[in-house]
Amino acid sequence: MTTQPDFLTLLGFGTQGWGFAMLSGALMTLGIALASFLFGGIIGTVVAWAKIKGGRLVKWFATAFTTVFRGVPDLLIVYLFYFGSSSLVAPVARALGNPEVTTLPGFLAGILAVGTVSGAYQTEVLRGAFWTIKRGELEAATASGMGTLLKFRRIIVPLTLRNAIPNLGNVWQFTLKDTALISVIGVIDTVRQAQMGAGATHRPFPFFFAAGIAFLLITTLSGFAFRRADAFFRKDGTRS
Repeated sequence: MTTQPDFLTLLGFGTQGWGFAMLSGALMTLGIALASFLFGGIIGTVVAWAKIKGGRLVKWFATAFTTVFRGVPDLLIVYLFYFGSSSLVAPVARALGNPEVTTLPGFLAGILAVGTVSGAYQTEVLRGAFWTIKRGELEAATASGMGTLLKFRRIIVPLTLRNAIPNLGNVWQFTLKDTALISVIGVIDTVRQAQMGAGATHRPFPFFFAAGIAFLLITTLSGFAFRRADAFFRKDGTRS
């Protein structure tokens, strides 16, 4: 009778361990989460500005964007980006002589999907942070002769980010957890690696427990980083 490896051996970095595989999955999760959050930040900045300064039609489209991507289940968004991309990618690939390419790579589709959802939430965070800026500060910048771009760069962006950091930290947390959804499209992240280990060893608990610990460590450390960033911006008493 073959003796099964114990818990620590199974998740260790030895010949019978899955430690390196789980670490690789955790790094993939972290990388996708960071890329998604940054992509969402770009979307959030553009759409928030559209809601604040855009015309009626622009505001309508911006509102429709946030309504749709905050209202539709995130898993469905992942499926739509992954499978829906074939209608765009396949014709382009055929035109370029690569007919075997039919859809976006899973990790790219995952970044776009999770990042777009994150962007919808970051939109509202940034928009709310902008409206907390005291009007007097903007009026003083205008009176001092600052142009629109200079005022945006030196006044609006710093104060908006300063006010947004706590809520952006919350958005980061669920963006990170949303990356677990992309395991369904074949990306070998933390969850997918845990599924593979569980299937190979028929011992699911150690792998899913380790996956949970990995997420908990990342969220705890990143939460600390956001709190430190918030404290840094607040230390001079410059929060508007």
